[in-house]
Amino acid sequence: MQGKLNEIDIRSILQLIELGQRTGELFVEAHGFAHSFVASAGRDSISHSLHRGSRADQSWFVFFLNGQIIYAGSSSYAGDGAVNLSRLRDHLRRYKLDQALSSTSISAIATLNAPEYGHLWALLESHLLTPEQGRSILQSMVQETLFDLLSLHQGSFIFELGSALTPQLITLEIAPLTAQIVKQVQEWKQFHPHIQSPEQCPAIADAAQLRKTLSEVSFEALDRWADGKTSLRQMSRYLNRDVVSVARAVYPYVRQGFVNLLAPTILSSKPGLPGEPGAIWQAGENPPRVVCIDDGATVREAVEQILSQRGYQVTSISNPLKALSLVFQLKPDLILCDITMPELDGYEICAMLRKSTAFRAVPIVMLTGKDGFIDRVKARMVGATDYLTKPFGEGELLMLIERYVGLGDPDRPKPDQLLAEAIEDELYDERDTERDSAI
Repeated sequence: MQGKLNEIDIRSILQLIELGQRTGELFVEAHGFAHSFVASAGRDSISHSLHRGSRADQSWFVFFLNGQIIYAGSSSYAGDGAVNLSRLRDHLRRYKLDQALSSTSISAIATLNAPEYGHLWALLESHLLTPEQGRSILQSMVQETLFDLLSLHQGSFIFELGSALTPQLITLEIAPLTAQIVKQVQEWKQFHPHIQSPEQCPAIADAAQLRKTLSEVSFEALDRWADGKTSLRQMSRYLNRDVVSVARAVYPYVRQGFVNLLAPTILSSKPGLPGEPGAIWQAGENPPRVVCIDDGATVREAVEQILSQRGYQVTSISNPLKALSLVFQLKPDLILCDITMPELDGYEICAMLRKSTAFRAVPIVMLTGKDGFIDRVKARMVGATDYLTKPFGEGELLMLIERYVGLGDPDRPKPDQLLAEAIEDELYDERDTERDSAI
């Protein structure tokens, strides 16, 4: 299995691996870099690519056993080909074992693309690290990697079936883990533009004001870490907290100007990394317009409420036949379309819209209560951009909308006359239909 992330997102890939109970390795690479995939690429060629000068600077690995995650990490090699163990060293620091890496030889179990895992096991085999500590570190590593991956919007992936990475210290279920991290990614976006990257380094800008705001103990704790050299991500590793919790703690003081966030020596600007928003609404432009086609009143009302509060122009349409004419008037930036509807189903609507040049590039997201692989494949075949299973949460909906059309404008103007007239026409037609059927 391989492809582009604009065709299928990371969460869907993970769900497919979990549903199929697959064992193997997922390799993901951010777009815009020299490395490319070939159809015949196997585990050895993927691993070897990390040693070539043409390799990508930002890539990730996830290892699976029967549909569960064993270990996950980012590229393990620095620019000079040396193994990069900075992440493991950061995690070991909380156990005062960061210096132990230099005196420990790598375990024989390590593979070319998982040296960090091998070094961790060497510490376990040497009894310098307890199994409980090792499990805690591995779980933090997996969560950190998935946070990056679930924030990624553009890239390529390849999943290779194969033998499991052995031995295993933990196995993590995918569904609850991804649900938790999706919420974290959504919350992270709320910190923008004050906090833009986990790699930014806090530095105290106004100590006097901070002392007035914080208790002495809290001030000393912040003063210890906010040295302008330690990143938010490093702080999360040292403290054994997720990066969102750390960002949430410093956010009020960053917003007030009491704490500055400095860029590290190399602050990544790769597309899709955490903190990088989608297209942002600019003053003078119309906020993104979303049309929701669904015969269920509950779904329509929920979508309207969520998206309106976030500054999107949203129109819901219950009649699928009416929808075909309305969308040409409304010219939406994105369409949410239920699959199961009377008279005309979502597949047929999507296929018809794709035949028009006006809608060949408009994102069309299918809404359905069916959570099956066949439905997803069929949606792709008729030209759907993405797929959202009902019931869905606010965070899931917003993340998907922001991915394709960017952020809304909370201070948006009132809908223009065309939009108002279209809604009025639809409601009028529905009332006529109801009255006629009652007679």
